[in-house]
Amino acid sequence: MTSADAVQFGPPEAFGPDLSAPDLSTVDPLAPSRDEPPPRPGPARPGPAGLNLSTLAPLAPGRDEPQPGTARGGMVHIVGSGLMGASVGLGLVGRGGIVTLEDPSPAARAVAVQIGAGRERRPKDGEPDLVVVAAPPDVTAQVVAEQLGRYRQAIVTDLASVKAVILEDLRKTGVDLSRYVGSHPMAGREKAGPAAATADLFLGRPWVIAATGRTSQAAIDTVRQMAIDLGAHPAYLDASAHDQAVALVSHAPQLLSSLTAKALINAEPGALELAGQGLRDMTRIAASDANLWATILAGNGPATARVLRAVREDLDRAIAALDLGTDNATLGRALLELTGLIADGNRGVEQIPGKHGGAKRQFDKVVVMVPDKPGELGRLFQEMGRLGVNLEDLQLEHGAGQLVGLAEISVPPGAGAGLALDLEEQGWRILR
Repeated sequence: MTSADAVQFGPPEAFGPDLSAPDLSTVDPLAPSRDEPPPRPGPARPGPAGLNLSTLAPLAPGRDEPQPGTARGGMVHIVGSGLMGASVGLGLVGRGGIVTLEDPSPAARAVAVQIGAGRERRPKDGEPDLVVVAAPPDVTAQVVAEQLGRYRQAIVTDLASVKAVILEDLRKTGVDLSRYVGSHPMAGREKAGPAAATADLFLGRPWVIAATGRTSQAAIDTVRQMAIDLGAHPAYLDASAHDQAVALVSHAPQLLSSLTAKALINAEPGALELAGQGLRDMTRIAASDANLWATILAGNGPATARVLRAVREDLDRAIAALDLGTDNATLGRALLELTGLIADGNRGVEQIPGKHGGAKRQFDKVVVMVPDKPGELGRLFQEMGRLGVNLEDLQLEHGAGQLVGLAEISVPPGAGAGLALDLEEQGWRILR
């Protein structure tokens, strides 16, 4: 398969929104190693906590057009039919792709087939164009090697959320790395299994492509095209930089959420009755699959541990400040330290990209009391539509025993005051 033969996995009219991938000619996805040439120098982009993101390609608006001579209707074989594998299958089948499924669990495979994520392979099926390995990280390298050996022409990618340890294990096996490209869609749910799969799981999400120095351009192009077909934004990092990045934005937050939720196990029921949206937001991902996350964290242990050590230093500072108490002689020091830590958190939140990427925009916020009965939230949205006000973001909060919910609506700057008055005229109660 040449670079011009990268497979497009659905008819163009079935693609999702027009999205873009950067030009690979300006981005070096290669990780340095003993047997690979060093990457071409690129402009340095300082990242958080000293993370070097110089190999991360910017995400630009617009459509990444298929390469000239792109083949259509390529067959994809998915190994692993859990949440991620079944979601890939649903997305590709929905775009007219041919998808076959394999899973060591007959029950999981049967559910994935039943929901329309693909079909089982048939004796007359030819070799797939692309194999997608959606297996737990601790067995991903083994499965990738098996698929490279089974299908001698197919390109093989994996969806694991760690990359360096998988690449290291594959190098030890001596498999053909020209047909392998690691990848990682930055998407997921706290629910697991094929029953939780959805065709739009990757829509608008980054999809990291972590090529090696031996990966062919055809393999990169093929995986990139699949990501685009599924509505994702391709981005390019080498395996080590990927693992550092996800340790900061995914793996450490998962563990911190789980530890916060763990503190609730022996809480008094009366205390939990006071829980608000802040606690729910912080602990939402603590409901994730424990066994899967244990393998992810172990596979990215050193990078995640570095992030947690930095957090531990700040926790020690916070504990020391809290231990000063409210004595007049020490209260000023405690307040100064705590204010500094919280202000640094404010600055960190500001670094998170906004709704469509890039700098985060500031929105007006309107808090509306919504009766807890069917159709009320929909009625609020219809009223906003009638008034011509765009909903930029929404947060819902319910207190224990309350018959109303609080809807915090984010709207374009300058639109909040007028919207609040208009809604009040229609009988909605606004919290000032």
